Amino acid sequence: MPQGPANHVPLSPLSFIKRTADVFPNRTAIIHGPHTATWAQTYARTRRLASALTRQGVQPGQTVAVMAPNTPAMVEAHFGIPMAGAVLCALNIRLDAATIAFILQHGEAKVLLTDREFAPTIAAALAMIPEPNRPHTVDINDPLAPPGAPVGTTDYETFLLTGDPAHDWTPPGDEWDAIALNYTSGTTGNPKGVVYHHRGAYLNAVGNALTWGMAQHPAYLWTLPMFHCNGWCFPWTVAAMAGTNVCLRRVEAAAMLDAMDRHGVTHLCGAPIVMGLLLNHPGVQPRQHPVRMMTAGAAPPAAVLEGMKRLNFDVTHVYGLTETYGPVTVCAWHDEWDTLPTAEQARLRARQGVASPVQEGIMVADPMTLQPVPRDGATMGEVLMRGNIVMKGYLKNPAATDEAFEGGWFHTGDLAVCHPDGYLEIRDRSKDIIISGGENISTIEVEGVLYSHPAVMEAAVVARPDATWGETPCAFVALKPGMDASAEDLIAWCRTHLARFKVPRTVVFGPLPKTSTGKMQKFVLREQARALPAEQATTPRS
Repeated sequence: MPQGPANHVPLSPLSFIKRTADVFPNRTAIIHGPHTATWAQTYARTRRLASALTRQGVQPGQTVAVMAPNTPAMVEAHFGIPMAGAVLCALNIRLDAATIAFILQHGEAKVLLTDREFAPTIAAALAMIPEPNRPHTVDINDPLAPPGAPVGTTDYETFLLTGDPAHDWTPPGDEWDAIALNYTSGTTGNPKGVVYHHRGAYLNAVGNALTWGMAQHPAYLWTLPMFHCNGWCFPWTVAAMAGTNVCLRRVEAAAMLDAMDRHGVTHLCGAPIVMGLLLNHPGVQPRQHPVRMMTAGAAPPAAVLEGMKRLNFDVTHVYGLTETYGPVTVCAWHDEWDTLPTAEQARLRARQGVASPVQEGIMVADPMTLQPVPRDGATMGEVLMRGNIVMKGYLKNPAATDEAFEGGWFHTGDLAVCHPDGYLEIRDRSKDIIISGGENISTIEVEGVLYSHPAVMEAAVVARPDATWGETPCAFVALKPGMDASAEDLIAWCRTHLARFKVPRTVVFGPLPKTSTGKMQKFVLREQARALPAEQATTPRS
């Protein structure tokens, strides 16, 4: 039977805002401080943006970059830029000028929309780019932003006025067309550009709603950066569900709790550090109504999950990568688990789980033979994936793309075990595993024990070179305000919960370096561990 326009339309998440603006035009789409906008108003603004970009000379397939926190302009960019047929490149707002300059040049950005808070970084980045290659720069003057000098030739609101609010935009002709370009946070060398297509963005946006059982009209709090995997595709999910985007420029406990109280927040996402901010906020009280939270980026410690449950947060643990549009697995909950002891429930929730409804294949396997490991909860293998929510590939890097897709599977580099019930559990990044005296040590396991200590707020464990054992665990710890614990206290705690060879020999106290999405920067900690003086070792291994 033939395929034609009557029975086949390329999938694109842009269809969501068109429908919602038509069906629910007067529902609130965006809240940002005192500012609110309906879906009809937001759709008109995104059409203006698409029209303005087209009149600026942006061609289909060209890149438009955005340097902004979670503001209305960033929400609008997720629709207006691809409506112009262009590719959205959301920039990490914590990157340095040199990296920003590399991304703008590598992605060949034609237009740059930039929040005034980041004017110094953007000005320095643009100065590194030859003038003929510099993007046309537009300043976003968010009323809630701190002062900043203009770096562009016009401002965002003026730029929008050059566009038509009734612009008759064209959906993608092919769902394989690129919709977004996201750069991995490279720890060595330049970051890689990950290309998303409309089909994958559409499916993951729908998958988010399915995974959460999300009802119509959610109030979604933007604690997860929209520059991180396009906010796990939630700008498009919220549009599909005719929800409300509650914007936050900064992730701070007081601001999050205030937004929850004022706007009846129902859902939010974030790394475990976000949970830590809420748990450790002075005087925090349980929410009057359940709040759904999706977390990823690191395995949430059992103690943190228990604490969030006491505050009436229903936490869903998911797992994914930049290369997979965000989450592709979910720790799907079973009703019978509700009767288990709290600690056992937290242990189960900490697993990464099973494939999401829109991901075709995930397995833990030997990366060379592609043979799945036994479902014994002990044998480690690499997490491999395939399906519609895996990236198109790395921009201008066919060798890296071929390596990542070797054998017809996407190789994540994450090491995991598969439990008898088929749920996978990440044990480490392949580069983070500690090999001490021939024994493999999971840093995640050691970190979980440290987090269970009542005085520990944050913990990260890395390998430290050792003349005898090759490597030994080195723990970096931040204590809760007003709490106290010594290195000897924490080592003794670990001895009661771990095999002796897994116990950290070294404990270092102080703030921990993190990425803008809350992930521990372990490459920084590994360098610090290598630089520690020999006398800092606190206990023998055996």
